[in-house]
Amino acid sequence: MPNPLAPAWLTEPQDPNALAPSVWSRNSRRNDAGELEIAGIRATELVERFGTPVYVVDEADARARAAEIHAAFTGEFGRVGTTASVYYAGKAFLCTEVARWMTAAGLNIDVASGGELAVALAAGVDPARLGFHGNNKSHGEIDRAVRVGIGTIILDSESEIGVVAEAAARHGVRQRVRLRVNSGVHASTHEFLATAREDQKFGIPLADVPELVTRIRATDSLDFMGLHSHIGSQIFDTAGFVEAARRLFRVTAELLEGGPVPELNLGGGFGIAYTSADDAPDVRDIARSMADIVATEAAALGVPLPHIAVEPGRSIIGPSTTTLYTVGTIKPVLVSEVDGDPAERIYVSVDGGMSDNIRTALYGADYSARIVSRSSDADPALVRVAGKHCESGDIVVDAEYLPRDVHSGDVLGVPATGAYCWSLASNYNYLTRPPVVAVSDGEARLIVRGETEDDLLARDMGVQR
Repeated sequence: MPNPLAPAWLTEPQDPNALAPSVWSRNSRRNDAGELEIAGIRATELVERFGTPVYVVDEADARARAAEIHAAFTGEFGRVGTTASVYYAGKAFLCTEVARWMTAAGLNIDVASGGELAVALAAGVDPARLGFHGNNKSHGEIDRAVRVGIGTIILDSESEIGVVAEAAARHGVRQRVRLRVNSGVHASTHEFLATAREDQKFGIPLADVPELVTRIRATDSLDFMGLHSHIGSQIFDTAGFVEAARRLFRVTAELLEGGPVPELNLGGGFGIAYTSADDAPDVRDIARSMADIVATEAAALGVPLPHIAVEPGRSIIGPSTTTLYTVGTIKPVLVSEVDGDPAERIYVSVDGGMSDNIRTALYGADYSARIVSRSSDADPALVRVAGKHCESGDIVVDAEYLPRDVHSGDVLGVPATGAYCWSLASNYNYLTRPPVVAVSDGEARLIVRGETEDDLLARDMGVQR
């Protein structure tokens, strides 16, 4: 009988060892001994070499997803008579190796800070292939971006027009810019992930766009490339993208009366499966739907088809990565706040937590988990995977069924942790941030070194040296 403490979406599995293909990276499997292998490398071998917690990136999976998204959008928009660019949203996870994987697959890269810009440049990415986002770019960040030859700066506020114009004039260039607009489309996602609502920090209201575009066009050091929209993240349906495209095309038609609008950036935010209950959209279906609506709206308004850009991040890197932890304390808890007899939930504590994955605490995000150092014949039991931090909200996986014999020393795998886990990591309780390891064809290599306690102490100026 299902545990009454389990959420409605979570069904008790027949086999608590099974790996849902939609959630785990494409090259993840259990070997004959019942242990997880990622790209041919055993989980226990990775733990022996790199310790836990550790983020393990299935490199071939990440590269393949990048190539597939590039092919889907260029192909579908080519079908309707225009061209398309795909920008990898670096905020999801960025390091020099990932930047190189993305550009090798034909993608450009979006950065949203001076630090992300520095990483992309250190990776050898051509600055012309970069877009620079952010609602509060500093004057120094803007100056550096213009100086190195950034491809496009996305203007997020009226005040940025003058700042970018002055930097471009100072460096003797004509800077390409897009204007981020707040379409007012309310994406079906978490409140904090919906980025096109009227009452939030990003973008320009649609009503203000014509006046600001006139100002941009009148500025000799700026080159107006078009509009940019981003309606949110972890979106499972295309209705929001369709409506945003309709609204942007109406404004585009008005702007064409004063000059060209060569590009339209429809953003990203395509959802992925974090649990077996998630029905994430196929990127090919998203690309087809977006291409069809763009073609339809352009024809209805009698305007030329612009070049289209999109900005996926999570849908490329998210499913490729698994975080490995070592299990510590096991604590069965009886909960009486349900009808009938008390029900049991088992707290499984691991050696990481909200410092390496804050999304559960921040967004109430759901994740999956499996014991990956072995398989088990034990019956499934409802567990909550907790971290080791001094917070009751320090939860990694809120609800999952694991074999009842889960015990200290087991290696636990949490899949789909490639996006917004490492990039949001912290040193809370002075935990060190974990390493990132890429695995491919039976080989593993470190792509981001994990921190040490010496790294943390090196910043403390009270330490005697």
